[in-house]
Amino acid sequence: MTGDHQTLALLLFSVFVAVTLAITTWVSRNRHGSAEEFYAGGRLFSPMENGFAIAGDYMSAASFLGVTGLIALFGYDGMLYVVGFLVAWLVVLFLVAELVRNCGRFTLADVVAARMNERPVRIAAGTSSVAVSVLYLVAQMVGAGSLVALLLGGTGEAARTWTVIGVGALMVIYVSLGGMRATTWIQIVKAVMLLGGTIALTVLVLVRFHGDFDQLLLSAAERSGHGEKFLAPGLKYGENWTARLDFISLGLALVLGTAGLPHILSRFYTVPTARAARRSVVWSIGLIGGFYLMTIVLGFGAAAIVGPEAVRGSNAAGNTAVPLLALDLGGGADSTGGTVLFAIVAAVAFATILAVVAGITLASSASVAHDLYASLRRRDAKPRSEVAVARVASVGIGVVAIALGLLARDLNVAFLVGLAFAVAASANLPVLLYSLFWRGFTTRGAVWAVYGGLIPAMVLVLLSPVVSGSPESLFPGVDFQYFPLQNPGLVSIPLGFVAGWLGTVTSAEVADEAKHAETEVRSLTGAGAA
Repeated sequence: MTGDHQTLALLLFSVFVAVTLAITTWVSRNRHGSAEEFYAGGRLFSPMENGFAIAGDYMSAASFLGVTGLIALFGYDGMLYVVGFLVAWLVVLFLVAELVRNCGRFTLADVVAARMNERPVRIAAGTSSVAVSVLYLVAQMVGAGSLVALLLGGTGEAARTWTVIGVGALMVIYVSLGGMRATTWIQIVKAVMLLGGTIALTVLVLVRFHGDFDQLLLSAAERSGHGEKFLAPGLKYGENWTARLDFISLGLALVLGTAGLPHILSRFYTVPTARAARRSVVWSIGLIGGFYLMTIVLGFGAAAIVGPEAVRGSNAAGNTAVPLLALDLGGGADSTGGTVLFAIVAAVAFATILAVVAGITLASSASVAHDLYASLRRRDAKPRSEVAVARVASVGIGVVAIALGLLARDLNVAFLVGLAFAVAASANLPVLLYSLFWRGFTTRGAVWAVYGGLIPAMVLVLLSPVVSGSPESLFPGVDFQYFPLQNPGLVSIPLGFVAGWLGTVTSAEVADEAKHAETEVRSLTGAGAA
């Protein structure tokens, strides 16, 4: 990349950072320091504002960089992520959003603990939430590293390393100073920027092909080297039965995982009522749906205009397909238009990564402080210290995410997010649905549901081709691969539900029907909701 690319992209990125830091500083001066203010922004956001913020939280580097890269490399099979991410929101809308808003205060554990023995349930749910959040954060860190490697011409690992550290430092500042209110406004600004940039690129791709989408697909298929197979199922997930099972596993994880993501669930507490939470989801579905439809155009556009070989040459996992597409659409590497468009897209992608990591870090630090620390602290500790613990926790989580992000730097970011979705669907979704809808559910069932999904999911990932046994693994030089699938969802999600059922039917505890009735009325009517 030329010096103009670097200068302009870094300038635009610096402007975004300056604006968001200004928002954070302003919010930190006006905050009250209460837990409700830090975790839920005082519950003062409108459905439209929260809808934009949810969209900003959800449209991550995996969507903008990873999904388009997978479509550019694998055509039809790359679109599985688009379908999975979209269908997942129907599960959230019909099963989760309103009920969670009515039953909880700040975290997933609040919903479950309402009718259980609090301490073990909060520890289990808090542990699971942190594990999911860290996995999701790693994907964003990998995206940041890929972008900077492209921006600086791939000049060694040092630049990538310092970028990941810088992103981690910024996210800690956003969360520790501004809490949910600053994070929400950062999400809104980022969502507007991302949608604007995506619309502009989509229009330019369609103009290049005179509005003929068929011609775009045919050109992509021809340039891919796979011909018609590029536009049919099976290029990535059709080689053998293992690949087909991986396809099913990934689909299950994507569709069911969103409803268990801690940073998405926490967004429902930032609005004043359950009806507002439901309307927030409707807003977000419209925004996210439009965005993902455009990523299909961008993915096939990158295949047709840039070519899969050039995409792989820049980044083996395809994470840089969109910036390369922007460069070509603007007129090429040496043109002013290409320089400007590339710089804008790089800045938008950086903004995306920063905003998403802020939201995830806030959710995970809330789980540490509100669930883990609150369960383990002395009874005479000051309640306000919980917010201070959350700020410290954000630093620790940031350090862990930075270290893992550097380790996983060569994996596709959408694929990494698929792993986070699988863990969320395995550990968080079973306990959430059982708590809301099963009258006889017990404390042992809740704890077993969480650990019965979380532990198998993490163990299967460690024993999968993701970690060892192939040239694309995290540790290609060793082989302790005993599980053939790259995504554990097909096995770990049913195990989470079975463990919850088994824990309940073998428990000596008698379910408190009065508490279930209270939870049922509260979840459906909002009576007594915080």
